[in-house]
Amino acid sequence: QVQLVESGGGLVQPGGSLRLSCAASGSIFGINVMGWYRQAPGNQRELVAKITSGGTINYGDSVKGRFAISRDNAKNTVDLQMNSLKPEDTAVYYCYVEILFRVYWGQGTQVTVSS
Repeated sequence: QVQLVESGGGLVQPGGSLRLSCAASGSIFGINVMGWYRQAPGNQRELVAKITSGGTINYGDSVKGRFAISRDNAKNTVDLQMNSLKPEDTAVYYCYVEILFRVYWGQGTQVTVSS
């Protein structure tokens, strides 16, 4: 079993910042990829950012230059620093990990960008 616990979501004004954190526990030996997806109402789930165990990072086009992902392999945590937030960033953000080609998801945390 793999457990993912997310924290850090909330309400922020446009232009503001938030930091999401995700901690993995359980049968987590050999985590390859850690990352974040998001899903807004009526939209498909989309990649926000991901990072491999070797440090290779990919960002979704809509967040490049504004968001930064980081990972602590010793603590099995992944963070997402979100800056210059826009109303269109409003969504439920899901942490995920890939272990031996299986994907595990967190429960999601709501991020709302509104004045």
